[in-house]
This record gives sequence, C-alpha cells and structure tokens, in this order.
Amino acid sequence: MRFNPEKLSIPDQRMQPFIDPEEIWNLINTTKPDKLRVRDVIAKSLDKQRLTMEETAVLVNAVGTGLADEIKQGARELKQRVYGNRIVLFAPLYVGNRCINNCKYCGFRTSNEKAIRKTLTDNELIEEVVALEENGQKRLILVYGEHPDYSPEFIAHSVKLVYGVKKGNGEIRRVNINAAPLDIEGFRTVKESGIGTYQVFQETYHPEAYKWYHLGGKKKDYDWRLTSLDRAQEAGIDDVGIGALFGLYDWRFEVMGLVRHTNHLEACYNVGPHTISFPRIKDAVDLNPDKKYETADDDFKKLVAILRLAVPYTGLILTAREAPEIRKEVLQYGVSQIDGGTKLEIGSYADSKSEEQNLNREQFRISDARTLAEVIDELLSDDYLPSFCTSCYRMGRTGEHFMEFSVPGFIKRFCTPNAILTLAEYICDYGQGVTVEKGWLAIEKNLASMEPDIAAVTREKIGRIKTGERDLYF
Repeated sequence: MRFNPEKLSIPDQRMQPFIDPEEIWNLINTTKPDKLRVRDVIAKSLDKQRLTMEETAVLVNAVGTGLADEIKQGARELKQRVYGNRIVLFAPLYVGNRCINNCKYCGFRTSNEKAIRKTLTDNELIEEVVALEENGQKRLILVYGEHPDYSPEFIAHSVKLVYGVKKGNGEIRRVNINAAPLDIEGFRTVKESGIGTYQVFQETYHPEAYKWYHLGGKKKDYDWRLTSLDRAQEAGIDDVGIGALFGLYDWRFEVMGLVRHTNHLEACYNVGPHTISFPRIKDAVDLNPDKKYETADDDFKKLVAILRLAVPYTGLILTAREAPEIRKEVLQYGVSQIDGGTKLEIGSYADSKSEEQNLNREQFRISDARTLAEVIDELLSDDYLPSFCTSCYRMGRTGEHFMEFSVPGFIKRFCTPNAILTLAEYICDYGQGVTVEKGWLAIEKNLASMEPDIAAVTREKIGRIKTGERDLYF
C-alpha cells in the first residue's frame, strides 16, 4: 500500500526534503532525561515499538556510565528477541572508482591526483566473483563511484554478470548496490536486474556541514541525495539502505537524522529502510580528516545501541572500517550484518598488488583485514550463528511483506533455520580445521532450541545438503 495523501488528508511529502536542523537541535538541546524516563524508553523498545524522535533524544542525552550501560543492555536484549544470535555475512566488491565528485573525506575525489582510476572489465569482474565464491561468499554489495560511465544500464549489466558466475558449488545469491542516486527511470532499470537492497548514504544530515564537505559534482546537491530513496521506492525498489558517515558532524545529530529518515520512509511508503549503516570516517591516501567531530569509541558503542532501540526491525550493518576488538563488542548491541574477508582495492580479490598500488585504488583504509574463515571462526567461538541467507528476497518477503513477517516476530521461524542451512553449506564446501567442528556444534545447539517441527524439517534439509544438494531454504 502506497502513500495516499487524499485519504489521510495530509500533504504528500514524497520526494520532498524532510530534515529540519532546527527541529533536531531543539530536541537535542531541550530533552533532559532522568533515569526513569530512560528506562521507560528502553521498555517501549523492548516491546518492539519504534521510538519517536523525542524518545531517541532521551537516549542520546542520557549521560553517565550507568545509563549508557542500561542502554547497551537493552539493545543486547532486543537484538536477541528480534534477531536471535544470527549474524549475516557479506562482502563489498568495488566495480569502479571513477568519480565526478570532490568530497573532502573520500579517496575517490576528483582532486586526489594519487588515485589510480580503474573500472573492472567484464572478465575482471568475473575473476573477482570467482575468487569470492571460492572463499564461500554468497552475498555481495557492488560499489561504484559516481560517474557517467556507471549508468543504470552499466550497473544492471554488472549485476546480471555477477549472478551468472558459478564456481563449483559457489554462487552469488544476492547482489546489493551502493551507488549514486538515480532518477526514477534509472532505479527501474537497476531493479529489473534483480538487485536486493539499494544503498545511498547521506554522509551527513546537516545541510551546512554537507555543503562544506561536498565541493563539486552532482553530490553537491543535498536535496537530490536526501530524496534519492524516495525515487527508488517510486521505482518499485522496496528494500533500501540508509547511512551516515560518523565523524563529519556531531554524532548526536546524525543519529537523529537517521531516525528522521526512517520516519519519513515509513510515513510515505509504509516501510522503513531495510538497513542502516554507521561507518566512522577513516583515513585514505592524500586525506587528513578533521578531528573536530571524531566519534570516540564509547560514543560509537552507545550510538549503535541507540539505533538498535530506536528502530527494532531494521538491520544494522557494521563494516570492516572498525577494528576486530570494536566489532567484537559492538556486535552485542544490535548489529545484524557484517562483512568478512573484505578488500576494498579495485581488483584485489583475484589479484594481490603491492601495498602502495592497493592504497591508491581504495576509497579508505579498513581496520579488520581478517579472512572470511577467520571471521566465521570467531563468530562461532562467540556463540553467534553465521548466516548467508538470501531466502526472503527470493520468496518475496521484502518491503511491506517483510514487515508483515518480522514485526510480529515470526521472522525467527525463517531466519534461524535458513542460517543453519547456509552454515551447513559453508561447512561442507569451505570449512577447514576446528571451524568444522565448531560449526556442527553450533548447528546442533540451535536446532535444540527450535520448535520440534521446524527442527525436524531443517534436519531433513541438512541431510540433503550433506549428500550434495544446495540452496535449500524456507
């Protein structure tokens, strides 16, 4: 069901700017929470209700170690109730770093003369996908600079190419996109290629800060970027991802901006973003980021917990920008997706270049360079259930339909068994050493906690996987 302004007797707010800095700062500056109010807000979230802007401000302004710990504990409990212990895994794949924009914080910016510009050929893209499949990856996010070469037709072509690559039992079952904002027709073209989620990060929601960072190219247009996912929804892409780059402006404002963006999408399209990302700015070649708004580790941990509580049913993505020790802790506070085995340099999955060459082909530097196998091994050691599940997208459980399943909590009937089945595939095809034993123990432990009828069907499917079948799901 789409937005109907006549039925609701309110103005049509689709594709209209929706960020009011004064409103956000007023909430931040005037909300003075006490301990009881903070606890009431946490309790509302644990009842699986999305928080209002004012309630989010209560958590943002909660000071003191004790309240911060209560917020994180609430987020930890909510994550367990909604998502269980599963963690979805993916890998980013940079297709090209040509770019017409000149963003102060980005290694791809046009003024960076040290950058080695590269767009993967079809054969090179296939080689990258083969290398990823040989490590067990099933979910990719394709990343593109903003350039006329990366047209909707080019993006759609590369998506179809990726889906067509099969290596042994390896295949990519879901391709997400992180690329420039498009017009409605452009989004329709990309949608027809069978993508999953289309991500557009606002970077900073503060208009004046945005203007200061973005010096040239189409990306200078704050409103065009802000309303990009409205156009995606109008084009029929009902799975969209939002994000902010923390470190460009005050982290409190950015958290509020993300929640406001969520509110807007829900009000206009009856479904919020499928995912929220919250990367922290990192260094890159020929780049010295301003430290004024640097987000400290303690604030970062708190903001992740706040986002989990504010939007209970939205996936939270934590990337390899963060060091392993930070990722290990923040996973507890509501993260549902992480990347593993990440390489950001163009063409580096299939071809390892020298360190200097690699640095000149990457957008920024990562802090977690572990292999996918190492990430999975640690997840299993920490009692998580690694998942490569893509069933919802192929079963039509997206957008509003996803909310119909997830909001009442029924999604755990699909997510846990599907996570188990994809982990069983990984163990059979790519598992090595002690990880294999850990994986089967994790599967048995999770089967024991499931409803008997679902567990029985899942065991039957595991048996079929062991005899060679693949891509079994609920």
